[in-house]
Amino acid sequence: MASRLLHRLRHALAGEGEGDLEGQGGGGSEVEEFPESSELEDDTEGLSTRLSGTLSFTSNEEEEAEEEDAASQEMGDLCELGLPKNPGGMENGGQPDGQWGSNLLTRQLQDFWRRSRSSFVPQRLLFEVTSTSVVSERSSKYVLYTIYLIRSGQFDKAPAAIARRYSDFERLNRRLRHQFGCDMAGVSFPRKRLRRNFTAETIAKRSRAFEQFLSHLHSITEIRRSSDFLEFFFLRDLQAAQRLTCTGMYREALATWSNAYRLQDKLGACNSGRFLLTLAGLVVCHQELDELSEAHRYCEQALELLEAQDSHPLLEPFLQAHVHLSWKVGKDKRQSEARLQGLQGTGVALQQQPTLKEFLIKEALD
Repeated sequence: MASRLLHRLRHALAGEGEGDLEGQGGGGSEVEEFPESSELEDDTEGLSTRLSGTLSFTSNEEEEAEEEDAASQEMGDLCELGLPKNPGGMENGGQPDGQWGSNLLTRQLQDFWRRSRSSFVPQRLLFEVTSTSVVSERSSKYVLYTIYLIRSGQFDKAPAAIARRYSDFERLNRRLRHQFGCDMAGVSFPRKRLRRNFTAETIAKRSRAFEQFLSHLHSITEIRRSSDFLEFFFLRDLQAAQRLTCTGMYREALATWSNAYRLQDKLGACNSGRFLLTLAGLVVCHQELDELSEAHRYCEQALELLEAQDSHPLLEPFLQAHVHLSWKVGKDKRQSEARLQGLQGTGVALQQQPTLKEFLIKEALD
């Protein structure tokens, strides 16, 4: 289109002196070949408008064809996304019935994305060594590796972390090879070195090796569900949190219980007895710190997990705590009271049951 316009402009300028004579001669073909000046000015203006932004030498006919192709492609995309092909009652050759506009389409796409984003983005657990430190004690010297557990495929607002040394990984490797010999045959583990254990090169290589080691273990279903693998991550935190709770250091204990909670959540270990004990620790610490709403929230989560377990030793302590906390924060406590009465009807002596705090103190974690 641009070349034709420039060609016409050159001919128009060259024949400016003869234009009147040729126009009076009535040559119909000449009139069709050279348009009127007003048409040239309009086309030139349109060309300069297009050239002022992104370069475009597409004719009007080509632009219309491209718009039709884009519209067809958009309709196809909507069908693939499960959205209506004719929203708002579009009829008569694709003309909208009423004001459809882009707002409706935008809302539909946003709603569809919110409903299905979890199925579109596969999530897996990443193990990343974020820092290392050389620890010197009286009789030993070792490297401590800090490892973060992060969910990929989405923004992880609360990553969980552990700190382990080489001997911890070696112990896990030995136990798993004894228990899962066939599955562990293809799992690599960094060898122990007699020298140069504290050089930057060795530490960097071992960091990458430990990341790959944990990722490989987590990819094997039987191993990632085993107690040895799971407790490698959170048992130490549970033991530390229990000691802090027993000594009344509730703020410090809360941070440790919270990290253990995140670890179990990411590892998919939320149906175990360890997770219920973690919830008990969170309830007790929040309650002691006068954070009653948070304590009530974790108490309700525990009761949801215990809904079908009438004989679990933590059921009565959680029900009693829930009744007390519900009364404090102004929540409905009738369901928990009814369940407590039902347990009493089965012969359970509720007054002899320990409280959550007493249960935490007495529970053996090894």
